[in-house]
Amino acid sequence: MTSSALRDARPEPYWLSQTGAPDPAAPLDGLDTADLAVVGAGYSGLWTALLAKERDPGRDVVVIEAGTAGWAASGRNGGFCAASLTHGFDNGMTRFPDEISVLERLGRANLDEIGETVARYGIECDFARVGELSVATSEWQWRGLREGYAAAAARGNDVVLLDQDAVRGEVDSPTYIGGVWNRDGCAMVDPARLVWGLRAACLSLGVRFYEQSPVSRLSTSGAGLRLHTWRGRVDAGQVALATGAHGKLLRRLGHYVVPVYDYVLMTEPLTPVQLKSIGWRNRQGVGDSANQFHYYRLTADNRILWGGYDAVYYNGGRIEPEQDQRPATFEVLAAHFFATFPQLAEVRFSHKWGGVIDTCSRFSGFFGTAHGGKLAYAVGYTGLGVGATRFGANVMLDLLSGSRTERTSLQLVRSRPMPFPPEPVRSGVIQLTRWSIAQADRHDGRRNLWLRALDKVGLGFDS
Repeated sequence: MTSSALRDARPEPYWLSQTGAPDPAAPLDGLDTADLAVVGAGYSGLWTALLAKERDPGRDVVVIEAGTAGWAASGRNGGFCAASLTHGFDNGMTRFPDEISVLERLGRANLDEIGETVARYGIECDFARVGELSVATSEWQWRGLREGYAAAAARGNDVVLLDQDAVRGEVDSPTYIGGVWNRDGCAMVDPARLVWGLRAACLSLGVRFYEQSPVSRLSTSGAGLRLHTWRGRVDAGQVALATGAHGKLLRRLGHYVVPVYDYVLMTEPLTPVQLKSIGWRNRQGVGDSANQFHYYRLTADNRILWGGYDAVYYNGGRIEPEQDQRPATFEVLAAHFFATFPQLAEVRFSHKWGGVIDTCSRFSGFFGTAHGGKLAYAVGYTGLGVGATRFGANVMLDLLSGSRTERTSLQLVRSRPMPFPPEPVRSGVIQLTRWSIAQADRHDGRRNLWLRALDKVGLGFDS
């Protein structure tokens, strides 16, 4: 069944294959100057440029992009725009218990402001604040969901605990035994159209763009910094580094960030009968609660995006175009899809793709400065950056301004994740961890000695 369902799937990201992509800006050619140069035109860079101009309309801002806007993680993700700044409430509660209430408040405000920005600039990206449904498919997952629900509800989060009948009344899968619906903590968006809309908003405020211009080197230049590309350079008073897993300009970040590949399938549009067979009237995003978890959602035209589970680290941290396609993973994902929704046995997949996530050991973004405060960076969002990158953009601008704000006072901002060991030890550690979390899922969530050791030092890995 899985092979035939995948037979005609196009090997490209569905979102980026849509009509409406803007014409790319010309490459950098020659010498230019700016007050602020932003490296990277994904969400992190676009939010930084937009917010910089909103803070100071007279600021000269330029964005330099290696490919085209959104070609990497920002155009390949599932479109879950979450309020969480900490890769979920549970991860935040574990790592930042003393400020989790503040982080939750700031995260909800950030999501509110994203919605306001989308409305203000008329960005047509199917932004819908429908929330996210976390489902349990085994008893150990259900226990964990109930514990997380109690902690979240005690802090005033809009969460609803759903027993088996109730959760299947929302989305009907025979695999579900319970769930928690976070009703206002997540919006669904069209990722590529959000990128294209943010780019257009930046242009409307006077931000300048250079695309197809990978920055190969960073150097000092007078009181500022110089960014070198193959055909030109930009001298800027300040730089915001927003390159995610692809960044090589600041060597220190290589100690903290590893590139992990995530893979996604997209179905053909469901017929009305097929959609009725699974319910899903409220159109929430859905994620299951295993260590190797799946995430899935409906698109505006009633396709199902189905991704996650098999997060892959290629030894040595290699990032290569051919790794965007992994047939073995697509087969596994398709099999899991049909096990979750057996009533959709006739559905076929239209697209299949992969992309790189910038992963750090605490799973949530981290921030800092370099070059005497003239450069700021935000990185490490681990797949939950659609919303959190806007918060990170504000952090970078705060850091560049030298101002002490509520954001820059947070432990989240002031601390760093634990670094990864150097290669080849890094590859061995990551592969052992991947094997161990798969074993935990097969043994009712029981974590082996290796995972317990990681937990003890604050590296509680899941996928």
